[in-house]
Amino acid sequence: ITKMHFQWDWLCLGVLIISSVTAGMENEENLDADVEVENFDKQSQDADVDREKSSIEVVYQTPKPTGEVYFAETFDEGMSRWVLSVTLKEDMDDNVAKYDGRWEVEELKENAVPGDKGLVLKSVAKYHAISAMLTKAFVFDDKPLIVQYEVNFQKGIDCGGAYIKLLSSSDDLNLEYFYDKTPYTIMFGPDKCGEDYKLHFIFRHKNPKTGEYDEKHAERPDVDLKKFYLDKKTHLYTLVLKPDDTFEILIDQTVVSKGSLLENMIPPVNPSKEVEDPTDKKPDDWDERPKIPDPNAVKPDDWDEDEPAKIEDLDAVKPEGWLDDEPQYVPDPNANKPKDWDEEMDGEWEAPQIPNPKCETAPGCGEWVRPMKNNPKYKGKWRAPMIDNPNYQGIWSPRKIPNPDYFEDLHPFKMTPVSAIGLELWSMTSDIYFDNFIICSEKEVADRWAADSWGLKKLVASANEPGMFSQLVTAAEEHPWLWVLYILTLALPVGLSVLFCWPGKKSDEYVDFKKPDVSKQITKRKLKEETEEFEDDELEEEKENEDNDEDERRETEEIKGELLKDTKKMGREAPISEDEGEYIYDDEEENEVPLEEENQVPDGSQEGDRLNKSDSEDEKKEADEGMGDRPLKSVRKRRVRKD
Repeated sequence: ITKMHFQWDWLCLGVLIISSVTAGMENEENLDADVEVENFDKQSQDADVDREKSSIEVVYQTPKPTGEVYFAETFDEGMSRWVLSVTLKEDMDDNVAKYDGRWEVEELKENAVPGDKGLVLKSVAKYHAISAMLTKAFVFDDKPLIVQYEVNFQKGIDCGGAYIKLLSSSDDLNLEYFYDKTPYTIMFGPDKCGEDYKLHFIFRHKNPKTGEYDEKHAERPDVDLKKFYLDKKTHLYTLVLKPDDTFEILIDQTVVSKGSLLENMIPPVNPSKEVEDPTDKKPDDWDERPKIPDPNAVKPDDWDEDEPAKIEDLDAVKPEGWLDDEPQYVPDPNANKPKDWDEEMDGEWEAPQIPNPKCETAPGCGEWVRPMKNNPKYKGKWRAPMIDNPNYQGIWSPRKIPNPDYFEDLHPFKMTPVSAIGLELWSMTSDIYFDNFIICSEKEVADRWAADSWGLKKLVASANEPGMFSQLVTAAEEHPWLWVLYILTLALPVGLSVLFCWPGKKSDEYVDFKKPDVSKQITKRKLKEETEEFEDDELEEEKENEDNDEDERRETEEIKGELLKDTKKMGREAPISEDEGEYIYDDEEENEVPLEEENQVPDGSQEGDRLNKSDSEDEKKEADEGMGDRPLKSVRKRRVRKD
């Protein structure tokens, strides 16, 4: 039973390890429990294959919007409708403030769909600005706003952004002078610098009382965004703004963040009704201390503040072999004075110090000093214990007054209309790919647009993604600890097989009975020898049983004699007739037991011996009869544990 429990423990441990490996693998493939990410990473398995060509044939056609749109761009016909900025950033040196970053229209470097082109940011450490007018301005009234586009960080991203700006409508909007201070209504898209991974959704809200604009930032998505920025895959970013003042942010058509413009923006759209009074000041006698030293406490008489924290260990003994006369460091005998050493300028030259080689084999060198130990008498500076402050008044805060700047905007969705889209970026990484912009009011239109564009990229990347083994190796290169899990995963089935299939040690009480091997030929002589051995064992058992019976009879006679003597001493007779039978007393159970039954040998044991002998003779007979036509079976006597 103990062995069975031990094996079950190992089995449970194996299941736990496999579960942890599976969880680790799923953690590598999934960004979050609520977000599933398709793995479209392109890794060529053949160095001779041209990476710019897809492993499957995909017929690409420039997608056409199926409904009303405010803007749609595929870049398949170039970027003729886009305007490059020629202005400068403010408050910067002219050589640095130029928007001279280069843009190109080209296909993806990996998993490219033939004929599908996009806008690519090509320069490093330069400012880029490019914009285009919408087909018609979008007015925030009773229709949703849907903004969608694709981004691929083809070289990953160190520091830089890939967000877009929806520029506010105005009479003086000139795209050639588009720069960082150009008024915008919405900013949306990925941004990263250092280890800070962001997905911006910012809108500029107009204060109805002052007319000034304030930026309102959506709360950070509760999703790990790192994978989207570093996996070098094309991802689809979607923003949905609804007239009921709610919003949704999607990546690859999966919602990663959603909320309300009234409740999930930082700072809130509407200010608080009350604010702290700036003229209110804390009274001088206001006590904010929750605990104070006990004024009635007295330092104990035996409290010595002068005792040091450490004292010499007087029980310490200098180790034998300590070299008192040898210094710990000696001049390097192999050092030579540099040839250009000028003693007048550099002073007298001294060889550098090295550890004394004689100290390496000794317990120590130099003057021996007793080690220090903690002083048991040390108590430190006495301080009175702390007690609750009876005059505690709590933490003071200024009184509240009505907010003079309070306003309430119940529909922040009604923002400033937009009439242009722009990218104003700075990046330390080049080859950031943008494609398939669309601005519309119907989700079905955006989904169909994505199916005809991003869906093809997804299909090609899926066909080109490496096999399972290559993915495991790649994951282990990024996270070396995965090698341990791989080894455990491979070794665990082998270990469990050996544990459960390897024969265990035989015990005296429980014997694993081996089946006869019918493939081996047994001669009649061998069978006879085995049978004789079995008969000898049987005779020995019978002899042991007879000896046991004889001992039992002798013990019974002795007990009987003692009982008769006791009866005579007590002046009573205890005749034993044949009809009544002979009885002895069992001291433990206090019951009369017939003597004949006490001396009688258990019938079961004799019957078992006769059955064993009969079985042995039958097996021998069957073996003799079967020797002519078929291989003889090895007859192995089953030893029965004596009850």
